[in-house]
Amino acid sequence: MDVVMEYLDTYVFDSVYNKAALLTSTEALPRNSVVRQSLSLFVFIYAYIVAFYLGTAGLSYRFIYDKKQELHPKFLPRQRFLEIACASRALPQITLMTIPWILGELHGYSKVYKDWNQYGYAYLFVSAVMFILFTDFCIYWVHRLEHHPLVYAKCHKLHHKWIVCTPYASHAFHPMDGYLQSIPYHLAVFIFPMHEYVYLALFAFVNVWSVMIHDGEYISNNPVVNGAAHHTVHHLYFNYNYGQFTTLFDRMFNTFTTDREETLNSCKMRKLLP
Repeated sequence: MDVVMEYLDTYVFDSVYNKAALLTSTEALPRNSVVRQSLSLFVFIYAYIVAFYLGTAGLSYRFIYDKKQELHPKFLPRQRFLEIACASRALPQITLMTIPWILGELHGYSKVYKDWNQYGYAYLFVSAVMFILFTDFCIYWVHRLEHHPLVYAKCHKLHHKWIVCTPYASHAFHPMDGYLQSIPYHLAVFIFPMHEYVYLALFAFVNVWSVMIHDGEYISNNPVVNGAAHHTVHHLYFNYNYGQFTTLFDRMFNTFTTDREETLNSCKMRKLLP
């Protein structure tokens, strides 16, 4: 994240804070000020996640999502707008809760590194695989915990309001739900090294993937990859397919299934409806 902040400070925030200092007759906040970093991070992260969410989900809805899904009896009236409104309420709060993790990275407490050769080029690939498996394992258990009766109603139930999803459902959740499932992505770089550009690329991938598994398309029913076909089962039946990227941990802990009648009916409905 420091490489992003370097560019933003140089081309945006230095000017903003200098002008603010002139207007208030005070000294401009230095780049290493935690107050300045926190304010800048909120502006950047919130703008990024809103633009990425609306852009990715919007493109998926426009070019990939089958609008016939909206004729499903479990599709809510005005659901697409309700999903966007839900996400709009959650994202500012998630952004605030995320800032301490990014501050930790900026102040050198993480294992993010800059030199491509520090661990060798092969490790770049290995670290990406480690990131996917580590976060998939953690999210599996966070997600499964959120289905516990003591937690579900307070945290995760809102996301299951969308039984038949559109791509906009990907970020339509309770703020604490979204934050808890994001923790593994931040925690990973405090446990094992990752190159800063690999980490940024994977963060973008995570957001795209979240949209893809909610887009209602049954492009892949791969036995290992947790695609929309598998995640749709989760929204329809709740207690199956908790994984984010793979089906490995669902299979390992006996929560995986594909043979659900209503999911098959949904697939058939897409072909039969006019």
